[in-house]
Amino acid sequence: MSDLTIGLLSALLATNQPQAVSNLVQQQTGVAVPLVDVNDPVEKQLRDLMIADDAALAEVNDWISTNAIARTNTPAMAAFNQRIVARLDEQKHGYESFLRNHPDSARGFLAYGSFLNDTGDEEGAKVQYENSKQLDPKNPAVWNQLANYFGEHGGLTNAFADYTEAIRLDPTEPVYYQNFATTVYLYRKDAREFYGIGEQQVFDKALGLYQQAMKLAPDNLVLATDYAESFYGIKPMRTNDALVAWTNCLNIAKDDNEREAVQIHLARVKISAGFYDEAQAQLDAVTNRAFADMKARLERSLHDHEYPPTNDVPEIATNSVLVTTNSLPALTNGVPALTNPAAFSPQNAAVLTNVPPTAATFSNLDATPPALRQPKPQ
Repeated sequence: MSDLTIGLLSALLATNQPQAVSNLVQQQTGVAVPLVDVNDPVEKQLRDLMIADDAALAEVNDWISTNAIARTNTPAMAAFNQRIVARLDEQKHGYESFLRNHPDSARGFLAYGSFLNDTGDEEGAKVQYENSKQLDPKNPAVWNQLANYFGEHGGLTNAFADYTEAIRLDPTEPVYYQNFATTVYLYRKDAREFYGIGEQQVFDKALGLYQQAMKLAPDNLVLATDYAESFYGIKPMRTNDALVAWTNCLNIAKDDNEREAVQIHLARVKISAGFYDEAQAQLDAVTNRAFADMKARLERSLHDHEYPPTNDVPEIATNSVLVTTNSLPALTNGVPALTNPAAFSPQNAAVLTNVPPTAATFSNLDATPPALRQPKPQ
């Protein structure tokens, strides 16, 4: 099963979905490599440093994934953690040495900030982003990175403004639009106050930003999934648009695992919309054992929608005379009206740095399908 499919299983199954989404913002990155003079010795040194950065992080991730030390073995765990810190410190010292020798390298500060962010030092990363912005305020990547920081740590006004500036500087980068969309979606109250609009208009703005990103990256399943998942949080659900969004995901899915994950979502929306036969057909197409539990839950939900339970209290008679009839009406499950939401705005990426994107919230329907990727902020 691909990493993307595994990620799709996680977000909607998370107990704290907004936090799960927030975690994704720290994991997803978008990197755009700018045109630089490859013969410039300073640029070559920075590029080598960034390659070493990637290698160090990959090595540490490999250590963690293959770690078999029992957590009860305190001395061994302490030694293991010390080994990780030493490996990352080696790379950290490399950046610091480079920046001492090249204090005017805006891209160097940006790359160092990205490394610190990846290793969990987000406050240290912000300092480096600010240094980079001061040296080169026309680099859209640094505005995006600062917006990501403010979206995670507070200062939503700054986040909205910084995403807008990143997009102004580079309107062709989809990651910026995606990050912006996720932040607007998750922080709806702040967006309402900042833009002076109502909640449905906030949804429209977020969806519009996603749509702009999708125009720039039409084959990006993670992005398309972000957009489709957003409809779960809109009340009433914009069913037609949700079905179109998930159908698009189905069309760009690259393997059976991804397609079956999308089928689960399509079934969920069609159950909600009352398209029971189509929902059953979607579920019948799911054969992957990884989705068995979710499939079973949706099949129970489908049955309950098709055959809602009734509570009838039998007649009570006294001396053969009918005294009262207390027949309770059958429970029904209303189907949300099909709506066509207004079009929406955009989102963005980064230069020589790691750029975290965004995510959407999810409603609690009868069954919650797997996420098509790892989670989104709120």
